[in-house]
Amino acid sequence: MRLQRTHTCGELRSDNIGQAVILNGWVQTQRDHGGVIFIDLRDRYGLTQVVFNPQHNKDTHALAQTFRSEFVVAVKGVVLRRPEGTLNADLPTGEIEVRGDELELLNRSDTPPFEITEDDQVSQEVRLKYRYLDLRRKGMQGNLLARHRIIQTMREHLNRRDFIEVETPFLTKSTPEGARDYLVPSRLNPGTFYALPQSPQLFKQILMVAGLERYYQVVRCFRDEDLRADRQPEFTQLDLEMSFVNEEDIMAVTEGILADVMQNVLNKPISLPIKRIDYTQAINLYGTDRPDMRYGMTFEDITAEGKDSEFNVFKNAPCVRGINAKKGMDTISRRDLDALTEYVKNYGAKGLAWFRVEPAGFSSPIAKFFSAELQARIGKRMGAEPGDILMFVADTPHVVGHALGNLRQHVATRLGLVDKGRFSFCWVVNFPSFEWSEEEKRYQACHHPFTSPKLEDLPKLETDPAAVFARAYDIVLNGVEIGGGSIRIHDMEVQKRVFQALGIGDEDAKVKFGFLLDALRLGAPPHGGIALGLDRLVMLLLGLDSIRDVIAFPKTQKAQCLMSEAPSVVDPKQLKELGIKL
Repeated sequence: MRLQRTHTCGELRSDNIGQAVILNGWVQTQRDHGGVIFIDLRDRYGLTQVVFNPQHNKDTHALAQTFRSEFVVAVKGVVLRRPEGTLNADLPTGEIEVRGDELELLNRSDTPPFEITEDDQVSQEVRLKYRYLDLRRKGMQGNLLARHRIIQTMREHLNRRDFIEVETPFLTKSTPEGARDYLVPSRLNPGTFYALPQSPQLFKQILMVAGLERYYQVVRCFRDEDLRADRQPEFTQLDLEMSFVNEEDIMAVTEGILADVMQNVLNKPISLPIKRIDYTQAINLYGTDRPDMRYGMTFEDITAEGKDSEFNVFKNAPCVRGINAKKGMDTISRRDLDALTEYVKNYGAKGLAWFRVEPAGFSSPIAKFFSAELQARIGKRMGAEPGDILMFVADTPHVVGHALGNLRQHVATRLGLVDKGRFSFCWVVNFPSFEWSEEEKRYQACHHPFTSPKLEDLPKLETDPAAVFARAYDIVLNGVEIGGGSIRIHDMEVQKRVFQALGIGDEDAKVKFGFLLDALRLGAPPHGGIALGLDRLVMLLLGLDSIRDVIAFPKTQKAQCLMSEAPSVVDPKQLKELGIKL
């Protein structure tokens, strides 16, 4: 390489006029205007226009004529002010251009399968197949740069607060109580397997027993589960753990991290402390433990009013709740209501009941089953005004919450209530410790089996596990859980009792969690922590719809890398060495 750059393609301004410079980069476009060649030269930092005039240098002009998109070139020339009327106010380098004096071709390019522009018409399959081209786009590079800045801000925040970054193993023991593990066979120990970690949970607790007190890690985690827009088989989280703390200490540290990120990366300050909402309240008002609080339309319970009606669906239902689509009659037609009825069936509801609020009362096929007095009671409870549409689901509390919660989000989007420029954080606290599994006929941990129950609920562990609440907390942003954590169990006797409530016997516990249990017997301090999902957080902060746009090399919904063609068949010799026969 003869011409090594002195400046980047996004650096030159009017102050550089008259300077001799060297630029390296990719050809974005090549244009021939009356024999004068214009090349837009691009690198990670920006774009600069370079001009080749045959009257100035015939050889350089002739070489520039052969250039095509994505050729890699080096240019030496002088910075000039653009002629009057040709300035580009939309480009940071738009006041200047470089007169091409010398030119070096560093590499050619075949015709790329798509243009390196911000045009989103390219299919995701093609983008992932040619990810190295997709990553040349300004938008994708901006996403990765923002991700870098977010992670650096988090690291700097924790470093200032005496946290230690410690790496934990990728090759570890398979443990239950989570998604499927990715297994790695051991060649040196035939018939045995490592597991890739779903999280560093056990190791970070061990670090607290080791006396490190304040640990963090930007860590890769692995889960073999069905994928969707905000889920990948390998993902990154900010993991932290602290000793001698309570819930408020960990929540305060987390809030400080998020406040720093919002201020320093997005220039959008948030007010602290972040709002707390009780788990039960979240379920009753929003139907979910990850509520989107950017808009209202919370649930109202009319189970009692339903019992007083002549409408059997309400009269016989264990739970009736509804939402008020304010001024919904301006947007939602009768045909739309029929479509919404089908929509809630996707979430287990048998149907959707609704009232259009007219000045004279309720309008609906079921209005005749409700007296004028009962309509008034329901209207008052729902805050109804003419033009509103009241929508109800009647079923078990679980079905009502699931169906109505999804309907709330769907209708809010339809009515334009979702402010995509707003960031609404909340903590959800006071989770149940256990949930009953009909499939396994036993209690399961709502978070994980090392989460501490609330101390006042310990007497209920043996008699009423369903009434035991956890010292757990989730952080939610715009209806998406971005992190969760808990105070852990540090007392061996309490841990045994929790295992018993989960149906895990002493021998089973020793096989599955032996090294952690041994550590808890040797002076474990009170401790707790949290993990923040970085991929989801970055996606939300940048206003994107998929975490694939904030990960350099993501997988498809079938957990495949289209670029490298992983997973792939391996040489039979490798399988033989591992003692594996397909």
